[in-house]
Amino acid sequence: MIEHILIVFTVGLCFTFVRNDFSYYKTDYYSEKYGHFSEFERVEMLEAAKEMFYWGYDNYMQHAFPLDELDPIHCTGRGPDHDNPVLGGLLSAHLIITDPAQPFGNMTPPNYDDDLLHLAHDLGSRLLPAFENTATRLPHPRVNLLLGVPVDTHNSTCTAGAGSLLVEMGMLSHLLGDPVYEGAARRAIKALWSYRDASTGLLGNVIDITTGQWTNKLSGVGAGLDSFYEYLLKSYILFGDDGDLKMFNAAYRKIKRFMRKGRSHCNMGVGDHPLYVNVNMHSGRPATTWIDSLSAAFAGTMVLHGDIEEAICAHALYYSIWKRYGVLPERYNWRLKAPDLRFYPLRPELVETTYLLYQATKNPFYLHVGRDILLNLNKYAKTTCGYATVHDVSDKTLEDRMESFFLSETCKYLYLLFDRDNHLNTHSHKFIFTTEGHVFPVQRRFRSKRWSQQWGSKRPRVDSVVQTPTVLNHSDSSCYQVLTKRRYFLPMESRYFEQVISTVGL
Repeated sequence: MIEHILIVFTVGLCFTFVRNDFSYYKTDYYSEKYGHFSEFERVEMLEAAKEMFYWGYDNYMQHAFPLDELDPIHCTGRGPDHDNPVLGGLLSAHLIITDPAQPFGNMTPPNYDDDLLHLAHDLGSRLLPAFENTATRLPHPRVNLLLGVPVDTHNSTCTAGAGSLLVEMGMLSHLLGDPVYEGAARRAIKALWSYRDASTGLLGNVIDITTGQWTNKLSGVGAGLDSFYEYLLKSYILFGDDGDLKMFNAAYRKIKRFMRKGRSHCNMGVGDHPLYVNVNMHSGRPATTWIDSLSAAFAGTMVLHGDIEEAICAHALYYSIWKRYGVLPERYNWRLKAPDLRFYPLRPELVETTYLLYQATKNPFYLHVGRDILLNLNKYAKTTCGYATVHDVSDKTLEDRMESFFLSETCKYLYLLFDRDNHLNTHSHKFIFTTEGHVFPVQRRFRSKRWSQQWGSKRPRVDSVVQTPTVLNHSDSSCYQVLTKRRYFLPMESRYFEQVISTVGL
């Protein structure tokens, strides 16, 4: 007797678990290794993740603050770099401080008077000149916070750089009641969308902001494009603009059509392990034989979209590469089965996806993955004054740099992975993470525009995404059933898992 249980998952998304009598499924090496993670191990890893963060943070505060980054070998600082991460951090902290419920404990400083919002307002206003005086409505890639756009600035920007501003700029507009910031970011997204190829519907990697001509025609899900797709979906979840969702769904269909190679389904059928390759935006044909570490984040977007099975397979490939080298090379050549770029700058993308997949499936496999990542970071990257970039994944030589995302994202997602009772985990439907790992609440008030009401415009529809959803997600792709047995064994069948690890030469 098979009993179907519908589980509503996160904001507006769902997937179906099928509860089976799986007593006849045989255990094997992988099931035995990954099928259980004890409470003692979880607590141990939670403490290890906390220790990792404070080792990096305390050394940064001692040796580098107020500069942007730490050089963990020579114990000094470098920087500064003020951009979207700073704006998102100010807004996230303000929202946490002013939350009447204070779900993370009392986070309100004495005599707080929207000080961080005022700083965010000031910073957002200093960023606005980047959007001015361009014929394409695409922003300049650099802006001086004191002087505006530099005279000798470059005219090229990547798609992710120009198109990943809406979550932060939109939130600033909603908190201030001023449409100018969201408007600037939305115009940039619509401009990018208008320059996609007429035949394939794909966007390129780098575009000239003065002419609208693509100077890099590579299309993929990694560096230069990754957060563009992510923010189309997250902007819809936060602000409820149907246009964002339509663009995301259209882009997702094109990604599946042109970039996805391998067998049709993650856990069914025959053929090569699924792989998302870089293609030429005009022809849709493969353009490189490498994938980069940033593309590991796309599986996290798949989770948010409800395409869990596909996310499981995408994540498994990057974890297998990690297992082979001990850390994740910046670029991996899937044809040569070797790194093209050998450094690992402590990036968070694989950790983030591991965390999101554990929240979606509760499969202990992902706790094992997190432990592997944490232990290897301590083994290969820990230094006297923090954690260092791995210069070469083959010999594990180090480079004297600890980028800021190591603390704000890599350590954060590792900690949350093992912190079962964290409010962000027990109320995950009420929050999203920005692409820089900042926490924004999903609330009805952000899905109506204060300025529209003030100016007499029609109030936009408030979607049920802020409530408990009752329908399937809007995905046009495979929102397939995830079998309950894969909550206790492997998230993908052992024969497929063995295939992917052999694919990378393990």
